[in-house]
Amino acid sequence: MSVDVIAIDGPSASGKSTVARKVAARLGRIYVDSGALYRSIAWKAMMAGCDTGRAEAVVAALGAMKVECDMVGSAVRYRVDGYEPAAEIRTEQVSGHVSLVAVVPEVRAAVTDWLRGMTRFGALVMEGRDIGTVVFPDAQAKFYLDASPEERARRRSAELVAPGESADVSTVKNSLEDRDRRDRGRKTAPLKVAGDAQVIDTTGLGIDDVVAEILSRLRNSKI
Repeated sequence: MSVDVIAIDGPSASGKSTVARKVAARLGRIYVDSGALYRSIAWKAMMAGCDTGRAEAVVAALGAMKVECDMVGSAVRYRVDGYEPAAEIRTEQVSGHVSLVAVVPEVRAAVTDWLRGMTRFGALVMEGRDIGTVVFPDAQAKFYLDASPEERARRRSAELVAPGESADVSTVKNSLEDRDRRDRGRKTAPLKVAGDAQVIDTTGLGIDDVVAEILSRLRNSKI
């Protein structure tokens, strides 16, 4: 029996966060950004001086944290030790550490449990990298968004302009490719397309176009 979750997976800068948020709003569902949970943990570990390259250090840092998941409006938000990080977790510095933290099996197990527990809030649209393959393999519907490396680098560099970080497209592209290799190569819950996921190439498409395509496919499948 499928659970009341629409899973939207994909690599960094494929558009899944914005698309998932809009799909959730259109359907009156709760939006869940699983990546923000991993980022929050990575950020807190960094703030604690953790060597994120050492799995045992990451496990110790995680054990010292109090992580809370609550509803705020129509989305799930995270607090770590009573604080809700926002812009802090969206920096390139955190991006460089999050895949090191996310590869640790104990971290993935803890986050997977937290994510599965979010069904208590109601019907979900959850985005991430292993939602349809590991977290909710029996999700109601699964989508996998992708885009060309060049398109993804262009999008991410544009996002970095506002915070004033380095926005060189070639540098960002190299960073994304490194993240992809780590995500796809990890032993625990690697990034991959679920066998029953619907793949959408978002290269050259606007956010509203992708949202419309997903909603159309959901209507056709009577979800």
